[in-house]
Amino acid sequence: MIGLGGNISQTYTALTAGNTPALGDIYWDRDKCYKFVLYDTGAGSVAAASGNVAYYYTLDGYKNNQVTSDLSDSVEIGAGVLQSVPGDGEYCWIQIKGAATLTTALTAGADGDPLTPTGSTDGTLDVTTLVTDHICAYAGDISDKEVICDFPF
Repeated sequence: MIGLGGNISQTYTALTAGNTPALGDIYWDRDKCYKFVLYDTGAGSVAAASGNVAYYYTLDGYKNNQVTSDLSDSVEIGAGVLQSVPGDGEYCWIQIKGAATLTTALTAGADGDPLTPTGSTDGTLDVTTLVTDHICAYAGDISDKEVICDFPF
């Protein structure tokens, strides 16, 4: 259990004052940081998977704390690593800072590489190649799908 109303692996179907965190809440647990967000499956109906990467949904995703794993409906800005399996329109926690293990392998790269959503596939990250790519994580031990999260708050 955590101090903001539940377990980070829990999903919520509604926000209830006093029983759930507020949308956009941040929670630190030692060297890891989490953010409370709303999940959208996007036009491609991409289901969430715990341990997959989520991106900010459309242009207003960041300010509305709304995420998706549908890369085509994102602005290619990484939001965080899903900690549960929310359905469309459900609330959940994403990890935004610290070491994390992904469910889906990175599409390319080597240990230590900077990572971006640009050029990847739904729910994962790729090696950044352009200065304009959004860097949101770094490859830790690629063979074990480990990354170091550095997603924006």
